[in-house]
Amino acid sequence: MAPCPAMPTDLAENQFAIRRAILHLCGQLGWATLNELVLPDGRRADIMALRPDNGLVCIEIKSGPRDFLADGKWETYQEWSDQLFFAVDHGFPLALLPETAGIMVADTGLLPTGLEVIAESAILRDAPQNTLAPARRRKLTHLFAMQAAERLARLNDPAITAALRAARRVE
Repeated sequence: MAPCPAMPTDLAENQFAIRRAILHLCGQLGWATLNELVLPDGRRADIMALRPDNGLVCIEIKSGPRDFLADGKWETYQEWSDQLFFAVDHGFPLALLPETAGIMVADTGLLPTGLEVIAESAILRDAPQNTLAPARRRKLTHLFAMQAAERLARLNDPAITAALRAARRVE
């Protein structure tokens, strides 16, 4: 019998494991994702997903109950998405999470070598639908595309990106 992988004990490591598993789940659903999308109000969505139907899904990762209880900014994310989900691990007490959001559970663990195991993550509870106004949807879709393109450009040529940033500061 194969040993069961252990859950990450460090909160940052756990958050990273949850993120990886949920990004994998989003890919299986056909959703395009962007980590740390900077929203118009200056807050950062942990994961923003663009569904094939042009719907925008905000996914807030919670590494544990203390992380959830210490953070109230997630309530503003509903204004910037069609659906809001919390992404947690199997050990998270689900009763803490509000009914106004969906729940994604990341089935992750770490092998003794530090390699991550991604098993079956799932949507346990679908999020209520919040239809964005057309102007807000256009703005967010444009923001999503711009931030994704900038990140891709940085990967393709970091030197050009640094020069562009310096030029923007001068203007």
